[in-house]
Amino acid sequence: MKLKRRTFLSHLTGLALYSAARSVQAQVTPPQSLGPFYPSTLPLDSDADLTFVGGRDGVATGEVTNLHGQVLDSNGMIIPNAEIEIWQCDAFGAYHKPPSSPGQDPFFQGYGRATSDQQGRYRFRTIKPVTYPGRAPHIHMKISTGTRELVTQIYVRGEPANARDFLLNAIKDSDEKNSLIISFERNPAGALDELDALFNPVLKA
Repeated sequence: MKLKRRTFLSHLTGLALYSAARSVQAQVTPPQSLGPFYPSTLPLDSDADLTFVGGRDGVATGEVTNLHGQVLDSNGMIIPNAEIEIWQCDAFGAYHKPPSSPGQDPFFQGYGRATSDQQGRYRFRTIKPVTYPGRAPHIHMKISTGTRELVTQIYVRGEPANARDFLLNAIKDSDEKNSLIISFERNPAGALDELDALFNPVLKA
């Protein structure tokens, strides 16, 4: 367990440079609701690996996913040192709100934080999101840098529930809507039992 965790953390400084950064203008990522489940109290363990909770001997249920990308602005410029937060329900459809209650996965962190590096890159280790009543599978993301802030949600490409999700379909521009829908897929160069998901958020310049 500890070796696996150290291996993941070591990758934070060894990511390849993504091709997202360009000198041309990029489409601003559409905002989405913060939602009712942003943690009122941040968990003691709130690092970038949501599949492991410090002090507990177990791993999260679900399809382990490496969510990564590069933070840019609408001029295509890299944004380093951005604070990035994600939160989502566990594999049983429950958000973690203290105190823990029956039905929650005790080994899923539920919330994590990371800071983009000097190339704007970030990485989280989490699980593929699942549906719960009324919502398509999604991951909440909040990005803060200086006076700018973006709150949005990330959806799963190919998920049938996307067609019925009221928040996703409130975005009328198809290109903007599709920019929030990403692939969760096997990476031939990565761990055989883990998924990769690439999301490059774009903040207004």
